[in-house]
Amino acid sequence: MREKQNNWQRIEAVIHWANMSTNYFARYIGLARGENLYQIKRGNNGISLDLADRIVVKFPQIDKLWLLTGEGQMFGDERLRGVQIPYYDIDVEQGIAHLEHLESTNDMVVPPIGDCDLAMFYSGRAMGEMLPPGTIVLLKKTDTDAIIPGGEYVIVSQKIVTLRIVRAAGTDGKVRLVAGDREKYDDIFLNINDISSVYKVKGKLIINT
Repeated sequence: MREKQNNWQRIEAVIHWANMSTNYFARYIGLARGENLYQIKRGNNGISLDLADRIVVKFPQIDKLWLLTGEGQMFGDERLRGVQIPYYDIDVEQGIAHLEHLESTNDMVVPPIGDCDLAMFYSGRAMGEMLPPGTIVLLKKTDTDAIIPGGEYVIVSQKIVTLRIVRAAGTDGKVRLVAGDREKYDDIFLNINDISSVYKVKGKLIINT
C-alpha cells in the first residue's frame, strides 16, 4: 500500500494531471505568483482552504477533501480519474536501462490513452520539435518483433540507449534509428539481435514552461 501523499505531492499530482507548469498552474488558479506553491514544496506552508477552493473551482473533478487531507481519492468520480502511470523523475535515455533499480517518484494521472507501463522525461535534442527537451514520454514495453516502422521507440542495447524513430529492418538484420532532427543527427544502424529491450512511445506530454 502506498503511503499517503504529502501536501506538495498532492498539488504536484494535480499539476501533472492538468499538464501545466507550476507557474502557469499558479496563474491559472488566480495566484499572483508561483511562490505560494513553492512554499508548500519546501514544507513551509500547508494547503489552505482558500488554495483548495481555487483549485476545485478550476478543476471540479478534484476531490476537495483529498486535496486538504490526503484521505480518499484524487477524483470524486473514479470515472474521471484516467490512467495511473508510475513516473520516474529521470531522463529516459539515462534511466530506462536501470529500471529495476529505480523507484517511481509518484503516479501520473492522465486521460485514457491505452496501456502504458511508466513515464519518464526526455532531455535529448535529437528528436527536434517532435519531442522538445523536458517532454514527458509515456512508455509501453514491447517486443522487437512488434516494432511498427515509423513509430517512436526507446531502444536499449549494450552499446546505446536512445529514443528514435525506428525504420524497418533490412535483410542484414539491422534496424535504422532516425532522429527527428536529421540535419544535425545522423541515422544509427543497430543489429536487431543486440537490442535487449524496447519501449514504444504511447503518448507525450509537452510541458510549456
